[in-house]
Amino acid sequence: MTSPDFAIIIPHYNDETRLKRCLDALHPQLDDRIDAIVVDNNSSFLPKVPPPFRLLTERKKGAAHARNRGVLETTAARFFFIDSDCLPEHDWVETAIQVCEKADLVGGKVTVFDETAPPRSGAQAFEHVFAFDFKKYIEKMGFSGSGNLLTHRNVFEAIGGFREGLSEDYDWCQRARAAGFNLIYEPNLCVGHPSRNDWAALRGKWKRLTQESYGLRANDARARLLWTLRALAMPASIVAHTPKVLKTKTLSPLERSRALFTLARQRMVRMGWMLCQAIGKEI
Repeated sequence: MTSPDFAIIIPHYNDETRLKRCLDALHPQLDDRIDAIVVDNNSSFLPKVPPPFRLLTERKKGAAHARNRGVLETTAARFFFIDSDCLPEHDWVETAIQVCEKADLVGGKVTVFDETAPPRSGAQAFEHVFAFDFKKYIEKMGFSGSGNLLTHRNVFEAIGGFREGLSEDYDWCQRARAAGFNLIYEPNLCVGHPSRNDWAALRGKWKRLTQESYGLRANDARARLLWTLRALAMPASIVAHTPKVLKTKTLSPLERSRALFTLARQRMVRMGWMLCQAIGKEI
C-alpha cells in the first residue's frame, strides 16, 4: 500500500449521530491518496466507522490530544482537520487538495445551520449572527479554528502539537505564526456547523471559551487589571453589537428580539465570570 498524501483527522466524543453525518458527507469524496482517521476521545461507546475510515482511541481527554494522536498515527505530509459535528461541502476534500499549498495554514469558511424547525431559539439566532466568523479570526485576530483547518507536518515538527487546557486553536496558530509560518483564509473551503439549540448549550460553550481565554494570559496584577477592564466593557458591547443583530435580514422579527435578549444575557454572564477570574475565583 502506498503512503497517503493527505490525512483527514476527525476528533470525536460522544456524538455518533453527527459523526455519521460528517462521515457520510466525506465518504464519496475519498480516494487512495487520503488517510481518513477518526480519533475517539474516550467516549462512553465506540462509534461505528465504515471503511476506508480508520478508528483510533485517545484516552487523554480533550480534542487537542485527539488531533495530536491523529497526526502521530499517519505518514501523510498534509493534514486536513475537521470536527465530527461539522458538515463538509460536497467538494471539501477536492478543494482542500487544491488550496492546501497556498500557505502553511489554511483556514476555511464555517456557516451555521439549525437542526430544528423555525423559529430559531435565542441561542440559535445569536449564533446565526455571531458564531464562526473565520474570516475575522484569520485576517484580524491571527488564528483559525481547527474545525476547518489545513496544515502540514513541518509545522508540527517545528512547534509541537495542540496544547490542552487553553484556547488551543488560538495558541497553536499563534505559535505557528511566531515561528514564521503563514496563515490565510480560503472562503471556498466550506463546512457547516449546527447552531447551539438552547441557552444551556450556548452558556457551556462560552464558559469554556472564557476559561480558555483567561488561561492564555499572564497571571499578574497588570493582566488581572486588564481582564477586569475588559469585563466591565461587556455592557457597552451589547450596545455596540445591537446594530449587527438589527441588520441581519435572515432573522424574523421574533428571532431578532430573541437574539438581542440572548446577546445581553451572554455579555452580562460573561462579565460576571470574568470578574470572578480577575479576583482568583473559579467559574
